[in-house]
Order: sequence, then C-alpha cells, then structure tokens
Amino acid sequence: MSSPVAVPQTTLAPSGPADRRRWLALAVVMTAAFMDLVDVTIVNIAIPSIERDLSATFGSIQWITAGYALAFAAGLITGGRLGDIYGRKRLFLLGITGFTLASALCGFAVNPDMLVASRLLQGAMAALMVPQVLAIIHVTFPAHERGKVFGMFGAIVGLGAVSGPLLGALLTQWNLFGLEWRPIFLINLPVGIAGVLLGRKFITESKAPKALRLDVIGVVLVTGALLMLIYPLTRGRELGWPLWGHLCMAGSALVFVAFVAYERVKTRKDGSPLVELSLFKVKSFAAGIAVQLTFGISLGIFFLVWTLYMQIGLGWSPLHAGLTGLPFSLAVSTAAGLSVQKLVPRFGRKVLQAGALTMAAGVLLYLWEAGRYGADISTWQMVPPLVVMGLGMGLIVAPLTDAVLSDVPREHSGSASGLINTVQQMGNALGLGLVSVVFFGVVDDRPSTTPAAVTAAFTDGFQNALGWVGVVLLGIFLLMFALPKHRAVAPAEAQAPDPEKVLVG
Repeated sequence: MSSPVAVPQTTLAPSGPADRRRWLALAVVMTAAFMDLVDVTIVNIAIPSIERDLSATFGSIQWITAGYALAFAAGLITGGRLGDIYGRKRLFLLGITGFTLASALCGFAVNPDMLVASRLLQGAMAALMVPQVLAIIHVTFPAHERGKVFGMFGAIVGLGAVSGPLLGALLTQWNLFGLEWRPIFLINLPVGIAGVLLGRKFITESKAPKALRLDVIGVVLVTGALLMLIYPLTRGRELGWPLWGHLCMAGSALVFVAFVAYERVKTRKDGSPLVELSLFKVKSFAAGIAVQLTFGISLGIFFLVWTLYMQIGLGWSPLHAGLTGLPFSLAVSTAAGLSVQKLVPRFGRKVLQAGALTMAAGVLLYLWEAGRYGADISTWQMVPPLVVMGLGMGLIVAPLTDAVLSDVPREHSGSASGLINTVQQMGNALGLGLVSVVFFGVVDDRPSTTPAAVTAAFTDGFQNALGWVGVVLLGIFLLMFALPKHRAVAPAEAQAPDPEKVLVG
C-alpha cells in the first residue's frame, strides 16, 4: 500500500498574519477533540437512566462503556497509520462523519444490543478521527506558534473533563422532549455536521512522505487478543462463568505472544510493524507502558462503579451525581497545570509518585467514609476524598506522557506516543471488564429485596472496588521507580512529534 509524496511541512505551515484559515482549522479539530472527550465522560452519568429505559442488563451496561473503549483502543494505531498513508484531512473527515452517524444511531437505539453495537462503531470512528488532531495542528502551524496552540489544546482537554459529567447530568435531568438520556448522543449531530462542512473547507491535507504499509495481520491479532480477554470478563458473571470463557481468557495470552512474534517477523521483513518493539528496550518506556496500562485499569473500574454507587445505590439524581463530581474535575485540572509548569521541572519523577500516593490516600478516605456513613453519606462528605483523589490524578496525567517519552529516541516519538495512548485505552477497557468481578461479584452476593438492602449491597461493592483501585495505585507507585528521575526531553518534543511519524495524537 503506497502513498503519494507529501507536500513539505514548510509549504503546509502558513506564514504571515493574513492567512486566518489555520485558526479556523484549529477550531474545527479542537471541537472534534472536545466532542470525543465529552462523549467519553458524558455517558457514565447517564448509565442508570439507560439501564432503566432499555431494561439493560449490567453486562450490557458494561459493554456500552467498555465497547467504546475497546474499539477506540484497537483502532488508534491503525487510524494514525491510515492518516499517514491516505491523508490526515481525509481520515479526519471520515472519522468525524462516522462518529456523527454513530452518535445518531446511539441516540435512536431501541434496545441494548443496538446501543452496544452503535457504541462500538462510535469508538472505531473516534479511532480514525482523534489521531489526526495533533498531526493536523503540527503541519498547519509554524514552530513559533505551536507552544500557544498546544496550550490551548490542553485547556480544551481540561474543559472536556470538567464539563462532560455536568453536561450529561443536565441533559439527562432535563429529559428534553421526553427523550431522557438520548440527547447526550444527539447533541453530537449539529456539532459533527458543522465539523465536516468546515473541515472540508479549512483543513489542509497532509501525508507522510514515506508512509509504511498497514499491518493488517497485526491489527487482527491484537484486536482478537483483546476481545478474547475482555468479552468473557464482561459477560462471564451473567453467563455463570462458562468453560469457554476461561479458555478464551487463557487463549488471549497465546494470541498476544503470537502478535509479538509476528511483529518481530514483520520488522525484519519490511520494517513496517504495527508496534515498534524496539521501544520496549528502553527501560523507562517499558515501565511507563505498564504504568499507563494499570492506571487505565484503575480509572476504568472507579468511574463506572462510582456512578452506579451514587445513582443506583444511593438513589441520587443524575444532576446530583454530576455536581458531586465537579470538585474532582476541578482538582484534576488545577493539579495538572501546576505539575507541568512548576513541580515536574524541579522534582521530576517524585511528582508522579506523590500523585499515586495522594490518589491512593483519597481512595482510602473515600473507602472509610462509605463504610462510616453508609446510605446517609452526603455530597459534602464526599468532597474531601474526591478533591484529594483529583489532586493526585492531576499530578499523574499531565506529566506522565512526557516522563515515559523522555528516554525514547526522537525518531520514534510518534510511534511511542501512539502506543502510550493505545495502552491506556486498553487498560480502561480491561478495568471496565473487571467491574464484573470486583463490583458486581459482591453486589450479587448480597440480598437486594428492599431499597435499604440495595444501598447496602452497592456500598459493599463500591468499597470492594475502591480497595482494588487502592492496591493498583500502590503498584503504580512502585512501577514509577523505573521512570527517569528528571525529564530529558523538552516539552515541545514530547507534545509535538514529527508529523511524518505521528501515529496517534
């Protein structure tokens, strides 16, 4: 699979204040990135409403979230590679069109199966759209403007984290036109249509001059291994943990081994593997990938369980739950900005480790409060542990990618960035699958014939899940000792890899 030679970057990057098209292009891709970020966080808050309206099982509920994360993770590297081959503008427009269509299908879903299938499609389309965003920014703006642009992009990420749960709560609570939860998906339609029309007009096309071939077999192997692991985890409890489920999970390890072996052969054969295995020879990168995976697992478990605990266990409205999460989001944004600008340049790796311990302390405080106050716990009592957890998470998420990339050769920074993002999404999908074990496994063992019994069961499940999240965070703290003590790569290099090598933004 070959690709035409790209226009040189100096030609693509407009110069002079007269050309304002690049700012309109920036608005388009940032809006798309914001739409994806909000869509990830907006769904959790509406899960109980979806469960009631569609009579969905808890297994289906897990797949509504895990399916999106799995499809997104499986397609990220592939989406980035396709952008290199066929053009980033073309893949961005295809992705945002598909994402908008999938959002419509989600909004009009008539049963859980249709919603799960639509979420899988939505995740796959996001995997085509999202990798192109930073690559388009990089080839559209000259070097002296990129610092400001990436700062704006970081602000959009923070805004998405804060506004997603609250917007989801408001749309669900308002029950617009009697549609209940459906507007959380339908709101994407006007945004997506505008993005397609404006993107066609203002985004400049770019391709990698020497794009590699797409590793189709690698895509099939890694996707198959993930499905063999996560599907039985998600459905196993409902189906009584059948033998085929255990065989699939065991077999997934063999498929992962086959994937690694094939990637080695692919590297020797034509130098175009899906994953650059030589990156794992870099100690800090290998450890960082393990951190990203386990951190993704902890977040996947916490956010779904937390939503179910507040809305089903405690009987809170979506708006009540959404407002309760606001201090958490604000704490994340505050600590993230502080860590990158002030703390990491001075203290290096210790900032991330302090973040893991701080977040674990917040989890333990939350664990104690859930047991101490039971059904009588209030929003104000939740604020202290949520703020502590948010501060810890902010100290991790902002500088982690930079720390992981610090010892990676610059020529592999694009591939490494793509792998980091993919592994984090894989961890998230795996965490969502593990909810069956660490949360529903406890809830099912408790009698739930009365509202008080339901609250007690969900509180017990929440505490058990929090305990596991705390254990994972302590493991992350230990893994961080393998990260470099201080940053060795400038932020601009970590955040803005060579566009000819970008796989995932």
